[in-house]
Amino acid sequence: MTSPRTLTPALPFLWERARRVNPSSLVARARRAGRRHGRSTVGVVVDMLWQAGVRGVGFQDYVDYDFAMLTRAERATYMTSPVSHRFAVRFDDPAYRHLFHDKVAFNGTFAEYLQREWMVVTDGNAAEVRAFALRHGTVVTKEPLGRAGLGVHRYRADDVTDWARFHRGLLERGETLVEEVIRQHDDLAALCAGTVNTTRVTTYFDGERTHVLAMAQKFGRGAVSDQNAFGGFYAMLDETGRATGDGYDSNDRVYPTHPDSGIRIADFRLPLLDEVLDFVDRLARVVPQVRYVGWDIAVSPTGPVLVEGNWAAGVYENKPSATGIRTGHKQRYLAAIETDAATPGVGARTSSPVAAVA
Repeated sequence: MTSPRTLTPALPFLWERARRVNPSSLVARARRAGRRHGRSTVGVVVDMLWQAGVRGVGFQDYVDYDFAMLTRAERATYMTSPVSHRFAVRFDDPAYRHLFHDKVAFNGTFAEYLQREWMVVTDGNAAEVRAFALRHGTVVTKEPLGRAGLGVHRYRADDVTDWARFHRGLLERGETLVEEVIRQHDDLAALCAGTVNTTRVTTYFDGERTHVLAMAQKFGRGAVSDQNAFGGFYAMLDETGRATGDGYDSNDRVYPTHPDSGIRIADFRLPLLDEVLDFVDRLARVVPQVRYVGWDIAVSPTGPVLVEGNWAAGVYENKPSATGIRTGHKQRYLAAIETDAATPGVGARTSSPVAAVA
């Protein structure tokens, strides 16, 4: 069995990260973690640096997943951002990454799974933009290369008085992808109707089978996106689609209930789970050269809808202080790669897929 230690990022990657360390940010994170878990700031700083340099643990990972309260063995069960980066570099073919990175290219590639209207803003199509917006009432616009929810905006057609100016503004700001707003399932709308609350399903496709590595439910606060930058938070889901405990965000806040609806997060269960799992299996086969993906799925009243796919899948992991669970999902990632290494024909790509990530 492969040890998690073999997935520690390579030295060049760690050196590059070390060069970009912001000392004040590091100390602030350490102070916050130390205060929460009753440890000295200096001791946490030393521990964070050691974990980053030797174990491949990002500074934010350390804070988000309560490493200050975990044993060495417990920490080793967690997937971390630097290790996830190595997964992406190794298993997502550079020649195909643009199909995920560029939202217009992504929509074209996965058009049949979007289940909503969309269009591209170009010079001279102000009339088409106006007709699209009036037909849907409210539209979402996106900057094709935006990340982490940034570059996403929402507009009501009733608020637009000058369509030529509106169209020109979209072009100037680079908001060239326009989409119909997704209608979400009533169970998700009950928590926050003002935001489409998406489910992050992280998968690894070995050429034959789609491995589900982790599932997280994101919750919005009424903004156009459910990402942390818009006030959103998330909870991990178990194999039945049920939340494993309270929600939490990257600002070390824990949410026993949704602040707006008052619904208890631990009671949440993803509707239509079987359909979602079948859906991501089909998605993973569209561009098999990009094998490690974080899919953002919206569950509509009639089934799952694709929002986007991330070739450099961010990490969603368990927070012990919010759930009481002191282990992560790293073993699932290891098991998926072990299966890949044992699959006939896969070994021809590399003698050791795991070693290639190290």
